[in-house]
Amino acid sequence: MASQKLVNFGSSLQGPSVQELAKGPLVAVPQRYVQLDQEPPILPEFISMPKIPVIDMQSLLTKESMDLELERLHSVCKEWGFFQLTNHGVNSSTVEKLKSETEDFFNLPLEEKMRFMPRPGDVEGFGKSLVISEDQKLDWGDRETLESYLLETQKLAMTLLGMIGRAVNIDVEEIKEMFEDGFQSVRMNYYPPCPQPELVIGITPHSDATGITILLQANEVEGLQIRKEGMWIPVKPLPNSFVVNVGDILEIMSNGIYRSIEHRVAANSVKERLSIAMFFNPKLEGEFGPAPSLINPKNPALFKRVAVQKYYQDFFSRKLDGKSFLETMKIKYDEHNTN
Repeated sequence: MASQKLVNFGSSLQGPSVQELAKGPLVAVPQRYVQLDQEPPILPEFISMPKIPVIDMQSLLTKESMDLELERLHSVCKEWGFFQLTNHGVNSSTVEKLKSETEDFFNLPLEEKMRFMPRPGDVEGFGKSLVISEDQKLDWGDRETLESYLLETQKLAMTLLGMIGRAVNIDVEEIKEMFEDGFQSVRMNYYPPCPQPELVIGITPHSDATGITILLQANEVEGLQIRKEGMWIPVKPLPNSFVVNVGDILEIMSNGIYRSIEHRVAANSVKERLSIAMFFNPKLEGEFGPAPSLINPKNPALFKRVAVQKYYQDFFSRKLDGKSFLETMKIKYDEHNTN
């Protein structure tokens, strides 16, 4: 990854480590973690549960199957915004090593992990992210943000972004200009078992402010849920796969053709959950908006153009709240008539 200049994205307040809190003995969830306003997920005994679509990366790269798989990719990004990616080509031993090192990190004594606490004015480091007030409800999870991830996964993301751009008819040069040498971050999430999982949420419902996110469900424990047609649908992990989702930036670049999707993580009463999320973003020095190749008099821009750095500074100044941040990027009707 190309080096990036240091940018102050704001800072996050620190709360107690949930992992340490869960070591107990813990009979009841502390009040600051209780979030009773969460909607329940779909219950499989009451409804035939839809399954998140699967995209085969090898089929996308094979001449004979490429067109059909691109058509599927277009439909999935448009209708779901989430998919599981199989045959992704990332070396399995590399993935297993990353899983092991992540687990080893969270098993370190707390004083060791505290060495990686965020510096003042920084949102990266061990602990919680996007805690902007002392009375804010907290997620039942800890996370570590790093500067880079594995080179193989970065190459996969650029190839996948090129395919997604091709599927939605964004000029390939526009994709390269936006994301080559872009900045990326990794978040390693630990969600400990909870004695009252119905009272908490592992991570608050939100859409990602990125181009795309590639998620590795490290110990394949269920918990990730996506909102579709007003319902929360659990994502059952497939072995040797990644979960990929459309971020807000890609919704903006596609001028709303593709949609970022709200997702959340539910707590588990028995077993901890580990995940590793990699976020791919444009380079900080540029600006972005709807792709010029998609805009014409019959398809006017629905979103503003904005400097990438300002976009992220504004994002990190707010708490996670569904797709509320993306709403601030939309061109209002009167605004559209006067520009």
